[in-house]
Amino acid sequence: MELTDQQIEQFDRDGFLVFPDLFDRNEVAVLRREVARLSGVESEEVVREHTGGVRTIFRVHENDGPTRSKPFHALVRTPRLLRPVQQVLKDDGVYVYHTKINTKPAIEGTVWQWHQDYGSWMRDGCRKPDMATFNLMMTDTTEMGGALYLIPGSHKIGRIEPVYDESTSYKFWAMPKQRMIEILKSSPEPVAVTGRAGTCVLFHCNVLHASGHNLSADDRWHIYVSCNTVANRPALGDNPRPDWVVSRNWHPLPLEADDGVLKAA
Repeated sequence: MELTDQQIEQFDRDGFLVFPDLFDRNEVAVLRREVARLSGVESEEVVREHTGGVRTIFRVHENDGPTRSKPFHALVRTPRLLRPVQQVLKDDGVYVYHTKINTKPAIEGTVWQWHQDYGSWMRDGCRKPDMATFNLMMTDTTEMGGALYLIPGSHKIGRIEPVYDESTSYKFWAMPKQRMIEILKSSPEPVAVTGRAGTCVLFHCNVLHASGHNLSADDRWHIYVSCNTVANRPALGDNPRPDWVVSRNWHPLPLEADDGVLKAA
């Protein structure tokens, strides 16, 4: 899969691209079975809500570890996912910074506050915002179900100093409230990324994004494949975050079979 010049220009302008129905229902079914299996794993890579439901499953793309998965290992190497990442980062030497499956269980799946991914990744030791995330929806996604929101063009603001948010079960660096209000009032309307399972969105690490509470009767399962260029790998400090959040596998990903997910089932 190759992005057109127009798509690359759109990414540079808006900071994201949406790909409706990029993966078909058979591929999605394979990945959903893996999510159901991995939800039963008890390890630090599986973060749960205060209610006990799964919030996030990390590190599903490797060949080792308790959350390893052959279909997700194949997914990150498919040309449909990897090639657009290489193009927008303008570098074929790309590796997976981390993978995480956000499940947002029906009714109890909670919010992700407004944030920039680079707010955390700079602290990990990544010198430049040469990073992007590819999101694949494994369930039909609606606004009521906790859709992902992105603010077009917000990556051009540059990195904004975040604050440490401890209001949810997964604590992370989020936007200061007053600064976020100012940005919302002066920016284009946030875009809610909705659609059928198999729809994807690729977004820049400085794009402001968030998602709401899942008020619907259905779980919302998304996988986020966050990527970095090998040249931008982090200079790890004395107390780095664990490798399921900040990968130590800096080998560039190869482009492999586009039907790899089905073959790995």
